[in-house]
Amino acid sequence: MKYLYNLYQLLIALPIIVIDTVVICTAIIIGCALGFGHFWANYPPRLWARIILWALLIPVKVEGRHRLDPKESYVFVANHQGAFDIFLIYGHLNRHFKWMMKYQLKKIPFVGFACMKSHQIFVDKRGPKKIKATYDQARQTLKGGTSLTVFPEGSRSFTGHMGVFKKGAFMLADELQLPVVPLTINGSFDVLPRMRDMKFVRWHRLTLTIHDPIYPVGQGNENVEATKNQAYDSVMSALVPEYQGFVENPDQ
Repeated sequence: MKYLYNLYQLLIALPIIVIDTVVICTAIIIGCALGFGHFWANYPPRLWARIILWALLIPVKVEGRHRLDPKESYVFVANHQGAFDIFLIYGHLNRHFKWMMKYQLKKIPFVGFACMKSHQIFVDKRGPKKIKATYDQARQTLKGGTSLTVFPEGSRSFTGHMGVFKKGAFMLADELQLPVVPLTINGSFDVLPRMRDMKFVRWHRLTLTIHDPIYPVGQGNENVEATKNQAYDSVMSALVPEYQGFVENPDQ
């Protein structure tokens, strides 16, 4: 079955994914250039991600969507098991949001340029001025009423387990007094672990668990730490037993 699935990926899924990526990214670039950024930055990417998961026959389960208020802006924070986290959240969170992503992703053909045109937030750590510009853009995004999605570990796991959460997203939420929503991703590491980049994916169910929003109970470092710790515990609580527990990520 494994080899049959690999053959299917090569002959059927891969051409669909390539066409999907080129068409959707081109539409985003043109649509945003014409001034319809809100629509083109949200709905086509959802379709793009869903088509990729559909083409690879990967089932998806979402739990807890009822916990979100459609009129509220949130800072979403998720564990980062693998590349398929992107498709799962983009395709199935069903919210308008911007990503905070590594600036190196600008180099991905079509995808990087589409992300730039749709005003995703690239995290650039190559100096204090660039770091400040990153957080200024994130701050303006949240003030404008759009949610933000962040992987506070900063990089994908090597083991499927969680590393440490960094403070940046929680500091933004604290400054603007916005609720933080923890997201738990299961299955992404099993589909395509970091060590297998550019190889065949493995068939495995993806699950996205949306936890209760964590509302600020004050402002300042104490609230930042409390929110960060509570979010970490919430994300950890819904991981499958195989990936429970902290494992240090040397890439953090």
